[in-house]
Amino acid sequence: MGQHSVDKIGGTSMSDYRSVRDNIIFKPAGTEDLYQRIFVVSAYGGITDKLLEHKKSGDAGIYAHFAKDRNQSGWREAFEDVRTTMLDINRDLFGESELLAEANDFLVARLDQAQEALEDLSRLCSHGHFSIDEHLATVREMLASLGEAHSAFNMAHLLKRDGVNAVFVDLTGWNASVHMSLDERIVESFKDVDLATQLPIATGYAHSETGLMTTFDRGYSEMTFSRIAVLTQAREAIIHKEFHLSSADPRLVGEDKAVPIGRTNYDVADQLANLGMEAIHPKAAKGLRQSKIALRVKNTFEPEHTGTLITGDYISDAPCVEIIAGSRGVYAVELFDQEMAGEIDSFDMGILNVLNQLGAHIIAKDINANSITHYLAVNLKTLKRVMRMLGEEFPEADINQRKVAIVSAIGSDMKTTGMLASAVKAISEQNINVIAMHQSMRQVDMQFVVDEEDYEVAIRSLHKELVESHNHGQAICLAS
Repeated sequence: MGQHSVDKIGGTSMSDYRSVRDNIIFKPAGTEDLYQRIFVVSAYGGITDKLLEHKKSGDAGIYAHFAKDRNQSGWREAFEDVRTTMLDINRDLFGESELLAEANDFLVARLDQAQEALEDLSRLCSHGHFSIDEHLATVREMLASLGEAHSAFNMAHLLKRDGVNAVFVDLTGWNASVHMSLDERIVESFKDVDLATQLPIATGYAHSETGLMTTFDRGYSEMTFSRIAVLTQAREAIIHKEFHLSSADPRLVGEDKAVPIGRTNYDVADQLANLGMEAIHPKAAKGLRQSKIALRVKNTFEPEHTGTLITGDYISDAPCVEIIAGSRGVYAVELFDQEMAGEIDSFDMGILNVLNQLGAHIIAKDINANSITHYLAVNLKTLKRVMRMLGEEFPEADINQRKVAIVSAIGSDMKTTGMLASAVKAISEQNINVIAMHQSMRQVDMQFVVDEEDYEVAIRSLHKELVESHNHGQAICLAS
């Protein structure tokens, strides 16, 4: 195990350079050494949405416009919007200085090459022998890389200006003549970095021969972060966010009632990721867990706080609910067919084929004798495609959809009598109708499906019953 940590800085934090510099760079966690750290940075807040598509709303960015119709002007207009936004960011960061010219030269060169590549591809695919679909994955990778190259280059040069021996580590493979695996690219890029005297600022996007986004999509920067930690044998991995990993969203339950979790395990992190509230992508967490590397989640704006430590072996001293979390805007898609009884496997496989083909994220599912319901975190456009394709696949079935919310109580150990009853009681006292309920034998979470308008009340009622009423100031523990 090395002496260093690997730190990841999210996009919202990256948009506040002064806070990142003062609270993270100049106040290293657990050590006074300015170095012995590797930083992996995301694109500035909102930039990847503009390059690809909005992560939540699905609104088109450059990629989505180009994929839909490369011959229309939409993708070019989107490209100019991104260019203007990125250059404005540079102006805000560097002011009118020589560094601004250097940063702009780097950025404009990348943007010009990317736009030229899209123009060339558009012309090439106007010929019948070439299919645009064969190249879209590469287009997506190329566009995504622009955001992290922009932010990492800027941060390295700003830190140099401010007296830190920072080095820009470009993992994007831009103009590289040799394709290599993700691990090979990381090892090659860090082989000459002296962690004792240099502070590497690495791009969250890393090019690999198999395509990082093809496997991890928008979780790519966390995978880069994880593999760097594993391959360099870091002592700890740290994610810096603009908030604590708390017992609930402070905006919903009140800042005086929500408390940082402090300790938990990777099981809990996986449950949060399933709800779309990622502490870290599950596949990235897997590498850290297998290598026995602890993950710490810290609040950028509270540098003195130790944050929440996530390990593979942590179990609370007594059965605990550590966090109340959830997801709104979920679509429940129910398929009912009288012929399903005794044939559930074939129906289930057919539904899953459709959902996997469309990349629909499944949060939970229900099965009984003649119906299967999937709870999907998708946008409306994808939902419409799901409904259409399921109708074609199962023409005799009744297929219904409903917008709902899922509220979940999560903990590293919730195996105790009465916890589920307490949760149901808390929700029912608010006159909330529970549409569906799930708890697995592993007992690390309980999920309640409710109407979307009941989401916030359900969060508050569960937090009050399972957190505030027991042991305020830390994760609640019910005596076994």
